Amino acid sequence: MLPKISIITPTFNQGQFIEQTIKSVLDQGYPNLEYIIIDGSSTDNTVDIIKKYEDQLSYWISEPDKGQSDAINKGLRIANGEIINWLNSDDYYEPNSLFEIAKAFEDESINCVCARSNIFEDGGKILYQSKGTDIYSNVAKTIGWARIDQPETFFRKSAIDKMGDVSSSLHYIMDKEWWIRYLLLYGISKIKQIDYVVVNFRLHQNSKTVAEKTLFQPETNGMFYNLAKTLQLNEKVILDHCEVDQNAHLNFTIDKSNVVVTLISSFYYYLLYMADYNYAIGNNKTSKAFLAAIDKEQIEKEDHRLYRKLKLRNTLLPNWIKKIKN
Repeated sequence: MLPKISIITPTFNQGQFIEQTIKSVLDQGYPNLEYIIIDGSSTDNTVDIIKKYEDQLSYWISEPDKGQSDAINKGLRIANGEIINWLNSDDYYEPNSLFEIAKAFEDESINCVCARSNIFEDGGKILYQSKGTDIYSNVAKTIGWARIDQPETFFRKSAIDKMGDVSSSLHYIMDKEWWIRYLLLYGISKIKQIDYVVVNFRLHQNSKTVAEKTLFQPETNGMFYNLAKTLQLNEKVILDHCEVDQNAHLNFTIDKSNVVVTLISSFYYYLLYMADYNYAIGNNKTSKAFLAAIDKEQIEKEDHRLYRKLKLRNTLLPNWIKKIKN
């Protein structure tokens, strides 16, 4: 028997998109589906559209909430499928996606499956195909360089039960922080990556990814800033060179020595990422500052090459030459 899959759609005033989202879930024809829609009291035609399909839904509600994270958590607390994910109300699944996800979970040792997605503009033009959530050679780097493509990353309920709710205090990187909690609990050995496009991710003028794209990184910076403070590392380098949301925290109890070791290493990987990113956009001074704060003993030898390359280029390659080269 196919495992039950729970899909949660959080929504607010997405009447122009949500019908495509709903149909893409229901048209999967997946026989063991639990579909949950959590609406935040939309004032457009969203609720009317939901009602068209309510006899095919497992649960839906329209009531005020505290934002996307709150809506997702309402759904997570209801969901009882063996496999769970959420699908935002401006995205939609490719046909047969849930069957492919179920097939990937046939290996009982796997508790996370990462597929791929199409990134497209409102209007239908596919811009590129995402390679999916990033998994690196070690846990610390996967945390420090954390990038999750949430729509195509599915978890077993048993893992989510330990991960807990997504953070309601985060508005932009709640999925990234949740992903880091998963990695701290399970590492990378129980993850399966599949080369299958399961979802279409829409970029439009009102989406967070487009309209508020500059607000994602300050939350990430804030999470690593507060992590550095907790671990008594160099949080000042972040504060001095980044925009920081100091209210952003990693919601994980750091009470085991192996977790501390992993997080210390992940902090230095974050610094390496920031050095690389700032060099790429021409902020050589900032890149140098992050490089200077790195303890190379805390990153794997295979990543020393990037460290040396950045150090050399920041020293020997003037910015104006780099711009011409790029």
